[in-house]
This record gives sequence, C-alpha cells and structure tokens, in this order.
Amino acid sequence: MEAGSAPGGPATTGLTEAEVVRRRAAGQGNPAPPATSRTYLQIVRENVFTFINDIIILLGVALALAGRPVDALISLVVISTNIVVSVTQEVRAKRTLDRIALLTRPTARVIRDGTGRAVGPEALVLGDLLEIGAGDQVVLDGRLVDGRLEVDESQLTGESDLVPKAPGDEVFSGSFAITGTGRYLVEKVGAASLANRITAGARSFRRVLTPLQREINQVIRATLLIVAYLEILLVLNSVLQLEPAGEAIGEASLLVGLVPNGLFVSIAVAYALGAVRIARQGALVQQANAIESLSSVDVLCLDKTGTLTANRLLVTELVPLDGSKAELRAVAGAAVASASSRNKTAEAIAVACPAEAGPIAAEVPFSSVRKWSAVAFSHAGSSGGPAPRSAGSTAMPTGIVAMGAPQSLRPYLADAAWPAIEQAVVGRTARGLRVLLVAVASSTTDLVDTGDATRLPELRPLGLVCLQDELRDGAAEALASFRASGVRPIIISGDDPDTVAALARQAGLGPELRTMSGPEIDRLDGAELAAVVAQTDIFGRIVPAEKERLIAALKASGHYVAMIGDGVNDVLSLKQANLAVAMQSGTQAARGVADIVLTEDSFATLVPAVREGQRILNGMQGILALFLTRISTVGLLIVSSLVVGIFPIALRNGSLITLLTVGVPAAVLAFWAHPGARERSTLGRTIARIVVPAAALSSLIGLAVLYGTLGMHVLEAGRDGFVGSPAELEARIDDAIPIAQSALTAFLVLSGLALIAFVEPPFRWLAVVEERREDGRPFVLAVGLAVVYVVVAALGPARQLFALTPLGLTEVAIVAAGAATWIVGVREVWRRRLIERFVGIDLPPIAPDRTS
Repeated sequence: MEAGSAPGGPATTGLTEAEVVRRRAAGQGNPAPPATSRTYLQIVRENVFTFINDIIILLGVALALAGRPVDALISLVVISTNIVVSVTQEVRAKRTLDRIALLTRPTARVIRDGTGRAVGPEALVLGDLLEIGAGDQVVLDGRLVDGRLEVDESQLTGESDLVPKAPGDEVFSGSFAITGTGRYLVEKVGAASLANRITAGARSFRRVLTPLQREINQVIRATLLIVAYLEILLVLNSVLQLEPAGEAIGEASLLVGLVPNGLFVSIAVAYALGAVRIARQGALVQQANAIESLSSVDVLCLDKTGTLTANRLLVTELVPLDGSKAELRAVAGAAVASASSRNKTAEAIAVACPAEAGPIAAEVPFSSVRKWSAVAFSHAGSSGGPAPRSAGSTAMPTGIVAMGAPQSLRPYLADAAWPAIEQAVVGRTARGLRVLLVAVASSTTDLVDTGDATRLPELRPLGLVCLQDELRDGAAEALASFRASGVRPIIISGDDPDTVAALARQAGLGPELRTMSGPEIDRLDGAELAAVVAQTDIFGRIVPAEKERLIAALKASGHYVAMIGDGVNDVLSLKQANLAVAMQSGTQAARGVADIVLTEDSFATLVPAVREGQRILNGMQGILALFLTRISTVGLLIVSSLVVGIFPIALRNGSLITLLTVGVPAAVLAFWAHPGARERSTLGRTIARIVVPAAALSSLIGLAVLYGTLGMHVLEAGRDGFVGSPAELEARIDDAIPIAQSALTAFLVLSGLALIAFVEPPFRWLAVVEERREDGRPFVLAVGLAVVYVVVAALGPARQLFALTPLGLTEVAIVAAGAATWIVGVREVWRRRLIERFVGIDLPPIAPDRTS
C-alpha cells in the first residue's frame, strides 16, 4: 500500500479507539502542521551570530582576557542594542502570528465507535470517518461516502466556481463545504495531502533584502576588505614595535569598529518604529524590512477571490420582466428563505430581499452542473394559481420558483420570452455582473430531485437578479493610491479573465485592460512571457505553478514585485515575490510565508505602510551620509598612524565618537524622518557629493589638531631648554599623546555634530542636500549632544570611562579653530562643487536655491 493512502474504514460507525491507536503506532496518523515561522531559538541565533557580531564578540573576549574589561564592555554596547531591537521585533511578530494561527486552526467532526466529536487535525488517522456540513473545512484529503456537497476549492485552485461532490468523489484539504452535508473517509494524511504538496516548497523561512539593505551590505563588504587589509598592517606594526597585547587588541577593535554595524541598529530602529505605527492601522509586520520594501515596489500582483474581493456577493439590481419589482423581490426572497440550504448567492439575495420562510413540498438544491435551484411551495394545491402578480404584494408565492443562470433555464421557457431576456442580460454581463433569472410555474408535482437529470415544467420568466462580487473595503482607494505612486497592479486569478477584468474596472483600474489566460501562457517561452507580462493587466484561469512563473518573469525583467494573496494556491507565488502580503482570513500557509499580514483584511492598511516605507528611506539617506563620513574620516586617520607611528584615537575615544556622532543621531533622525516621495540619492552620488569632501577635510584638519596639540604640549614641556636625551623626548611625547587624542576626539565630535546640521539643515544658508525639509529639531539635537560631550569631558568618572584627558585653554583654542575651519571649508567645497569639478564628475548643484 502506498504511504499516505487509506486502507479503508467503516462508513457508518467509524473506527474504534483501539484501531486508532494501532494505526497511529503504525505511522498512519496525521502529524501536527509544520511550523511556517522560525522558532525563538532560530530568531535569537540568526540575530546574534552574524559575521560582524562574531568578530566583535571575539575581540571583546580578547580585550577582557588582556585586562581591559571596560574596553570590552563598551565595544559590545552597539551590537547588543542591535540584537535587542531586532529580536524583540521578530519575536513580537511571531507571537502575534502564532495566536492568529491558533484562533483560525480548523477542527473536524470525527465518528468513532458510532459517536461524533470535534477534534484537531493532528488527532486524525488514515481511515477516519468525518462528518462535514455547510461552512466546514475539509481538513484532510478523502473520498465522500454519502451525502452531496457543493465545495469551494478557490484556496487550492483560485477558481471561485463551486464544485459538486457526490459519493465516490474526492474532497481535498483546504477546501470548504458551501452547501449540503455528507461523510468522507480520510485517504491521505500529512505530506500526502494536496494542500501540503502544493506548499511543500514554501515552508522554509524566506528573507529578501531590500534595495537599501543591499546598499548597506555593499558598504559593509567594501569596508570589511579595507579593514582586513589594515588589520594585517596593524598586526605587523605591533609586532615590529613590540606593543603590549592589550594595546594591540584595542587598536584592532577600533579598526573593526569602522565596519558600520551601527547602520543595522539604525535601520532596525526605523523598521521597529514603522511596524509599531502601522500595527495600529491593522497590519502585522513579520519581516522587519517589509515596510521599507513596500516603498520599493513597482509591480503589485494580487489574486481576485478573497483578496481583491471580500468573498461576498452584493445584489445591485432587480429587473422585472413580467410584473413589478416588489413582486420579484417577494418571490426571490421567499424562495431563498424557504430553501433548506444556502450558498453565497442565496445569502446575498436574502439580504437584499428579506422575506419569511414558507412550507415547501419539494426542493432541488443548486448544482454547478445544472446551474439552477428550485423550490415548490406546499400550499400551491389549494389555489392552483401562479405566483402573485399584484404590485406590492407580499403574499407567499405558490407553485414552483426556479432561480439560476438564464442560459440554463432557457430550455424551460417559451421561445417568445427569450429575446427580451437576452437583451436585458447581455449588457449587464458585459459589466461583470452575475445575472440570475427568476421564473415560476403553477404546478408543484413536476419537481422531483433526480440529481443533475432533474427537469422542470414550462416556466414563466418573472425577472432578473443582478449581483456583483463585493470589493474589499478600501480596495479601490488603495489601488488608486498605488497607481498614483507609480505602482502597476496586475490581477492574477483562477477565474475567467473577462470576469476578472469586469471586476477590475469596478475597482477603478481603467476601461482598457489587456487580458490573457493560463493556456495561452503555457505556450510561451521565457523571453516571450517577459514581453507579455510587461503589457498585460489581467491573467485568468491561472494555476499555482503558472502564477509563480509570472512572478519570476516580472522579477527577471527588473521589477520589484509585491504579491497579495490568501489561499494555498497563492503560497508559491507569495514566496517567489520580493514582498509577500497575506490576509488574516486566508490560510495559515499563506500567512506563514508572508512579510506583512493584514490583520483586518483591509487594503487601506497598505497606504500608510507605503508612507512608513518612504519615511524609512528618507531618514536613512541622511543617516547613511553620517556613517560613511565617520568611517572615512577615522579610516584616513588610522592610515596616517601607520606613516607617522602614532595611533590617533584610543578605543574608548572611538566609542564616544560613534555614540555621539552616529549612534544617538541615527536613532533620533530615523524617528523624525518625514514621509513622502522624494528623489532618492544613489550610494555613489552620496559618496561623491557629501562623504568625500567632509571626510577629506575632517581627516586633514583632524591631523592638524592632533599634531598641533602634540607639538604644543611637547614644546611647553621643554620650554626651559629643549635639550635632553632621546628617551626624555620620547617620554614627553608619550605624556602628550593622551592629550592630543582627547583634542582630536573633541574635534571629531564637533565636526560630526555639525554634519547633522548640513544633511538635515534648519536654515537656508546652511542647506547642502537637495529636497530636504527645513526642520530645526536636528540642529537642536546637535547642540544638545555637544553639551553632553562637554559634560562628559568635565565630569571625572565619565571622562575616565571614555579615556579623555582634561584640555587646557591652548588645546581648546586649537579644537575650536579646527571646528570653525571645517564648517566654513566643507560648506564652501560643497557649494562650489570643488570635488566634482576636480575629478570631472558632471552633477547638478546641491540645493542651488538654498546655498546662495
């Protein structure tokens, strides 16, 4: 027997408890559903043990072993902050998703020992007998043994048409019974079920980097190569000069600190703030970068059934053909109210045509094969008359009332009646409406349910009921917002492309929509498909594998693709997309692979999410400039130490510089960033315009401050006669180095804080970056952090913590002169574009309207 196939089981009383135990012991039980998200241990491990974190942790341990535990502690503060923020955000998302999965987990009513009870899917075994009724989910693949069902398999196939099931037919996990009742035997469990086979390749954790993250990774990789080369030179220099181990490790740690690990902290903070903001709007962020990723999307793919629509029908019009609209409303309402079972169409009619139920003598439920239903009211024999015809009549109908597709009921109509019906139907179906014909007959004896072979007597057409798929709340507005932002919507559905196109027009996607069906796509190769995808708006009759192929073709063409879905049939395409968005009401499999889950099933949530993504991008442009300038400046200073033999910055000095010039400002600027679409500067543009001039001047003036302070101190120490042995001169230099390093630290802090006022300018005369809003808060932040530095330098314990030495008036004057020179110099270089002109780069001026 094939693994996963049922050996059979009783079709009336079900299995016994003893048989259930034996089958579970034989490996025929259904396992618990596999986890679609990471465990807590995986989240912690992937955030803690990154390449950069591992190096910094190892150097921290080496510093502690070398007798410098404070240095080790300070060097670990930045990565600890990054770890805490990232882990907290991802754990929060996991816990929320797990709660959603628990609340939406399906149950099954199993028959064992002749008694029915509700159990979870993991309690079932092969051969179990399950009961199912309208609204129930099929939890495992099986075969119907009795009863009749109409099943919605849209979450497996994407097609919204109901599928009839008779005894002997297969039923599949992930589908829902809409009408009827029955029992089925479980034939497949675990990985053998259809839903699990569809999602087999989509359970692994997915992480897609955004363009911003790829840029940051490029910066980090380039920095790593430079740092690795400099580390080799430092090691050789330490060996040749016989430096103490602690000092050598400290220099190595400072050099590793050039790797902009703090960028991860900044972006993690920005992501966390964005996630908190849109959580209030009804969206759960499962991947920290998802909001920023949304702002990079240029193609939005979405399913129709359950995604664009709310899986609800809405009656839009009643069209009387013989009689009044009131009579049509009364007859249609009484027919659906009196029927023993309802589908979505009947529910919509019941809402639009409320009526009381009446006694019926016979009933034929809706069938996808017949495409009509009928009821015969039991009191027809007393009057023998037709359905009521007087205007405004609310009397109970008499005789047979049939309701269904006009074409399916045409054989039972008089030939003369059809032209008027056809004329009324054609225009409405062209608008994407679903049109039902309501027809009546006086007799009840001719209505006998014989399955799909059931016949009707001659009918008199009473009127038409027009319905449309109900769009999800906010769907049209959200799609309009995306189109206004330059995002192109593409609808991919399992339904007929013309039907989908009509619904898309209702959603405001324009009158001229190009469509294509799945069979046509199958005949195209990769290049042809890429060309077609670029010109097509609607894809219909698409199976899951074709949907995944469409997403891959869009990505191969250079598009950044978002996919919105809710069913099992969407899982593969969700995972293929750059950004996956799922509905909370969708399947657990879809939610498990999604980057964002819309907890209120509202498209409107995506609009503020886009604004949050813009906020992140806008904030990170200035933050990236701060980090790159700090890295370049300190890197150039360290390179100079290999030439002149004096290491410019102590490890604790470097920690203070990082904290005040990029650590705190980056977090605060991320919080203060403004939303809104702006032209984004590329990495190369930022380096050429901002970083190179600022870093070059910072390093040159910084060297002047360092060696100026060092020379002044040495000269002052030898003012009684600059005569002495080389050992005495070396001792004076050693005494002066901490003072010179502290002076350089002060200059780098002041110039780094001044840079904030340039990249986030509060005044027109100071502005150097284009398209920046004038906001005084960053300037106040810079002044406040400068005050913090003065306080740290003045207080003994804080000064000792960061290895600062008190500065005299001479050193303070040198630092002040250096900072003033830097501010004036860097602004003039930026304003006159001296660097661009020198290297021959033809770039437009930076904020020409703000620098005059």
